Parts: sequence; C-alpha cells; structure tokens
Amino acid sequence: MRDSERGFAGLMVTGLATLLVLVLLLMLLWVVAANAVVWFWPTAISEVRLADGAVFIGQLVGREPAEGTHGDRIRLKVGNRELTGRDFVWIDQGLVGSVSHPDDLVRVVRTKYGDAYGRVTEAVALDGTAVKGSDATAVAAVFDEAEAAQRRLRMLERQQERVRRPLTSVEHRLHRLRRSRQALEPAAQESIVKLEARQRRLEDQLEPELETLAAEAAAIRERLSAGEIVLDSGSGPVVVPMHQLVEAVWPNDLNMVRKTLLAATRCVHFLVDEPRSANTEGGIYPALFGTVLMVLLMSLAVMPLGVVAAVYLDEYATPGPLVRLVRRAINNLAGVPSIVFGMFGLAFFVYGLGGAADRAFFADDLPAPTFGTGGILWASLTLAVLTIPVVAVATREGLQAVPRGWREGSRALGATRWQTLRTIVLPAAAPGMLTGFILAVGRAAGEVAPLMLTGAVKLAHGLPIDGEAPFVHLQRKFMHLGFHIYDVSMQSPDVEAAKPMAFAATVVLLGLVVAINLTAIFIRRRLHSVSHVLEE
Repeated sequence: MRDSERGFAGLMVTGLATLLVLVLLLMLLWVVAANAVVWFWPTAISEVRLADGAVFIGQLVGREPAEGTHGDRIRLKVGNRELTGRDFVWIDQGLVGSVSHPDDLVRVVRTKYGDAYGRVTEAVALDGTAVKGSDATAVAAVFDEAEAAQRRLRMLERQQERVRRPLTSVEHRLHRLRRSRQALEPAAQESIVKLEARQRRLEDQLEPELETLAAEAAAIRERLSAGEIVLDSGSGPVVVPMHQLVEAVWPNDLNMVRKTLLAATRCVHFLVDEPRSANTEGGIYPALFGTVLMVLLMSLAVMPLGVVAAVYLDEYATPGPLVRLVRRAINNLAGVPSIVFGMFGLAFFVYGLGGAADRAFFADDLPAPTFGTGGILWASLTLAVLTIPVVAVATREGLQAVPRGWREGSRALGATRWQTLRTIVLPAAAPGMLTGFILAVGRAAGEVAPLMLTGAVKLAHGLPIDGEAPFVHLQRKFMHLGFHIYDVSMQSPDVEAAKPMAFAATVVLLGLVVAINLTAIFIRRRLHSVSHVLEE
C-alpha cells in the first residue's frame, strides 16, 4: 500500500471515529433534554374512555408493546394519589374506546399527594362563595385569588424570618453556651446573663412587627382554609384545599405562545425555588447554590496546589529517582476511585483537621461538633485533592511546551529564575493550566461518592452563605446537584413521577459545567493569543 493510500485510510478512520463521538454526544444531549422538557412543558391532558365505560384522565407519557398481544399499551399519568395510591396506569390499546382532549381538563399542582387531574365541578372561593365548574371565568378567578394569597403568605414568612434573624442568632449562641462544658463557670454565667438580657431587648423591640406579620399570615391561612376545589377525576371526586394549591393549568386551552411563556416561568421557578415533597417537587436553588460555591472553593484550593506542585517538579526539582517516583505517583492518582478520596477526606479533613479545630477553638461546644462533621469546606478540599493530579499534569504539559530558548534568553539578559518563571514561563503556560482547570471542574462538578461522606445531604436547613453572622458558614452541610439527581432518581418515594425532575436537574448541571468551561476556554484563548505574540 502506498503512503498516500495509508494516509487516506488513516484520515477516513479518524473522521469516522470523530463522527461517532459527535453522534453519541448528540444522542446523550437529546435523551436528557427530551426527558427534561416534560417537566416544564404543559403537556395536553387526555380523557381516555374504555370500552367497558371506565374513564381515565391524565397525561400520556409513554407507549410500549403489550405482552401477550399484538397491540400496544399506553402509559397515563393520572395523579390523584389519594384515590389509587399510584401516579401512573398502563392501559392496553385494544381496550380503549376513545381518546379526547377537552379544554376544561385541569392539572392542579399541590403540596400533598402529587398532581391532581380532572374536571372542576365546584370551586369554593376564599370568602366561602361556591362557584360551579361550568363557569370557567369564575373558576379561573378563584384560582388566581388563591395563588395570589399563597404568594403573599410566602412573602410574609420570608419577612418574618428576616426580622427574627438577629434574635435567632442570639438564641443559637445562648443555646451553645448553655450546652458547653464551662456553663457553670462565673465567666460563662456572666455571658449567659448578658445574652439573656439582649434576648429580652430584641424580643421587646421586634415583638410588635412580628405580631403584625404573624396576624396577617394567620388571616391569610384562615382564608385559604375556607377555599377548596372539587375535581371529577373519572375515578371519583378529588378535593384540593386551597392551602395545598401551588399551580392550576388548563393546558388543552393554551396556544403555543402561552405554553412557551408558562414553560419559561416554570424554568425560572425551578432555578430559584426550594424543593418540597421529599425533593420530588419544587425547585433546586439550594442544590444549585451549593454546587457553585463548592466548585468555587475547590478551584481556590486546587489551582494553587496543582500549579505549585507542577512548577516545582518541572522547574526546580533536581532530576532523580525520587522526582520520577513523585511524577508517576501523581499520574497514578488520577486513576484512583473517587470513593477512596472520600474516605481520605472523612478521615483526614473531617475527623482529623475538623476534630483538631473543635478541640482548639470550639471546646465549649463539645461534644457537639462544629467543624468535626461533614461540611462544604471539607467536601471542597476533598475534591481539590481528587483533582490535583489533573491540574498538575496539565500544568506540566503547558510548562514543557514553553521553548527552552525563552528561559535561556531571559537568564542571559540578567533575569533571575523567579523573574523568568513569573514573567515569561507562567504566562506562556497559562493555557495549559486553564486546560487542567477545565478538566478538574468537569470532574468535580459531577462527583457524588466523596460528597456523601464529607458533607452533601438530601436536604440542608440553611445555605452556607446567608444574612446571619458571620454570614459565611463553611462548616454547614450543603446540597449538591449531583447528589440531588441521585436522590431524586433513585431514592425518592415515587421514582417514576420524579424522573423528569431528575433529567431537568441534569440539564442544569450540564449547563453549569458548560458555562464555567466556556468562560475558562475564552480566557485560555486570550492567553494563547498573547503567547503567540510573545513567540513572534
């Protein structure tokens, strides 16, 4: 075979391999996005009537061949869990008499028992006025009034929490001081008396505003308790109290523009709301916030450590057996299972450093741990250790790509080794460092096993950063998108109903990683162009 034929064959193999990778990538994105859209898009509600007269109302979510027959069977999400104990039913296509999509079918999202599907037969307004389901305008007005009351109630609850924040901080300090070992000492008793006096002053100062807010919230709850919706689900009546109402949508009556606006609104709420119903409903804001903060803390730790290790091994260390051994060890660490790093983080950071910090600075709070338990700081440092080999190897490759003549020319002009490294070598090797950073972020953002051991939880009671002094709480446990996806898709009470939410969270995680990587790629290209200018 001639050289030209070998070159053409190699080109074809390379092109086919690249095409295969692109096809697999597009398939991955399509599968994830297609399953995630179901969570946001207002899918039409079907009314399925069987030949025997039975009626099912719900959303068509799947179809597959039926076993033992020549036909298919359809999967319908019927909700109304309090009636049947399940969200989905399978119906053989041969048993179906008719399928229609009336405009008066409604999907009610609520805080209990999942979604409710059916036809409104009666709606009781917040003032106790009953409205017949046939009056669509009046029914919609009842829903709008209830949703507005729910929004006002949530705002009042957030305002109450904000007003109580200084008092809550004093109560936490007082509780920890009373539990400390030195609680009976004179100095501790004096501090307790001062905190109790401050607590009383804050209570006297905040009590009028808190009473006003509590009275208004109680009035709204009382109004909501007077309203309810009665649905005909086809299998029986379903009563939805207004205090459980989250959203009511008539998707069959919406045009494309209104469906798009509703989907966009749901996307925003998905990003900014907190989860509910064991993480199977609501939003992902705490998980998104925790992931971003963890990646930021991990980056602040891994970049200096990885770059310094690579610079020392490549620029300062004397070649020898020990240096070669360290380099091989770094390369091999990249292949160690992540759960091993999780165990290391649990033993070294949580029990070791965290326990030492508690004994040195928080002895009064023992045996209750402060830093001697999982938290976002230890999880970030564990992932930093996990990704140091990636950053170190990429940095070494970037350093080795810098021509040796640049170093020699700088030294010949009188520059010291440090000056040469700082002004010539490191700027030229910056694209390689950012490549390591991109790879490290991509791996760290998707890791779950180490986080389960070092601080990630199913539901965190507070964010690591908030308005409560000292405002940054790196000892707190946190929520993470990767762990949230695992929990929703594998550990939720109703895995099938929560599956679209898991795919939606996956899309957000992919988008977050892509956004961080694109930013790093942009910076890398700018630095790469600067290095080309220096070379010329």
